[in-house]
Amino acid sequence: MPVRKKFHVLTLGCPKNEVDSDSMAALLSAAGWKEARNPARADLVIVNTCGFIEPARAESLAALRGLAAAKRPGRRLIAAGCLSQLAGEGLLRDVPGLDGVIGTRRWMDLPLLLDRLDARKDGRPVLHLPAAPTVGADERGVLRAAVRGASAYLKIADGCNRACAFCAIPRIKGPPVSRPRQRILEEARILQDAGIRELILLAQDTTGYGRDLGERDGLPGLLEDIASAAPRIDWIRILYAFPGAVTPRLIEVMASIPRIVPYLDIPLQHAHPGILRRMHRPSDVDWVRRTVGEMRRRLPDLAVRTAFIVGFPGETPGQFDVLLDFMREMQFDHVGCFPFFREDGTPAASLADDVPPAEKENRRSWLMALQQEISESKNKAWIGRSLDVLIEGRKPGLAVGRSFRDAPEVDGLVFVEGGFPPGAMARIRVTGALPYDLFGVAEDEKAAGARRRPQRKRVRPD
Repeated sequence: MPVRKKFHVLTLGCPKNEVDSDSMAALLSAAGWKEARNPARADLVIVNTCGFIEPARAESLAALRGLAAAKRPGRRLIAAGCLSQLAGEGLLRDVPGLDGVIGTRRWMDLPLLLDRLDARKDGRPVLHLPAAPTVGADERGVLRAAVRGASAYLKIADGCNRACAFCAIPRIKGPPVSRPRQRILEEARILQDAGIRELILLAQDTTGYGRDLGERDGLPGLLEDIASAAPRIDWIRILYAFPGAVTPRLIEVMASIPRIVPYLDIPLQHAHPGILRRMHRPSDVDWVRRTVGEMRRRLPDLAVRTAFIVGFPGETPGQFDVLLDFMREMQFDHVGCFPFFREDGTPAASLADDVPPAEKENRRSWLMALQQEISESKNKAWIGRSLDVLIEGRKPGLAVGRSFRDAPEVDGLVFVEGGFPPGAMARIRVTGALPYDLFGVAEDEKAAGARRRPQRKRVRPD
């Protein structure tokens, strides 16, 4: 029997990259490759890079250069993902030792790239960035999901045509392409049958789902169909809503289907209308007040996550104070904050970057200190109340999981006394709170343990 070659995928960046990494891994597994946990044991190493902001690009370059320096004879190193799409041929100059570059839009061509490498006798690298890339309809039949424990990220669309002045994603991903609804529903059923308890819907703009297919407000109907197609999935979570695109219909669907968790992830970026206009973002801040207020009325336990950029060109101390006042008013549950980074090829690249780096970092620190106070107050309000926790791991004497209020990796955790196994959905009473995490005890450990799902099946080919 021939020896199966081994591959390793290193994923950097966001959950959307994790989905693409798992899709490439599925293609390789179907072609007879075996996955290696350690890149040192792999014949092929793929780095799925991030190119969103400068620190992410630096991390991706460092990972590629480190792996290139350690590359043994016969091992191939491929750069994939956002930085590959953005830098193109320049990446071959920046990372000597790369064997190939493949971008975000044709990840499904990885086997083709490897065939081209096999056919080359001179050892030159292969650059695979088709001039007219497409994505969405040509997925080689692989599951467009990344399974992480009892949760799964499911990609419903790719690409973006928003004109945000600071963002390179439209250049990287291209225009939005919504995946066929029936394929999404089929994958939701597959994930349900594999024992998944939480389904997390992903796109650059989930609220834009279906617009390219002629649907003006396609996400609510998709949610209804997913809830019907996969009735045993406990939680359905939506990430990356766009301001102005959260419609009354979406609110109605979220309020009427309890399995759609009351969680809104809506990156606002700022709260001063002048800065928002310079960012080419929706500047109707009153819309945010009205919409979040209506959602809190319909969904009383709604958890809201947002993100802000500080130090955008032209941001004055007074405009930054407006942002802080807005945070005090809105009382968001979770906030991420980034200093402005100049991105070549974006409209903001032509603006004077006039806020000094030290001042940007000061503003970020002030903002996050304020949010820490708000988050702690919000968490303390849960003491004495009960909620379900999806158990993801264990520490000595404790089970560790998340509530509906927390998305994986970016939000808080819940620490539960008791012996719950990973995959259990535990009903707990909150006994303590920190700025980002909760502590609790089981209301009924026997009943909660009984709610453990059966052993999950593999959801991609061996």
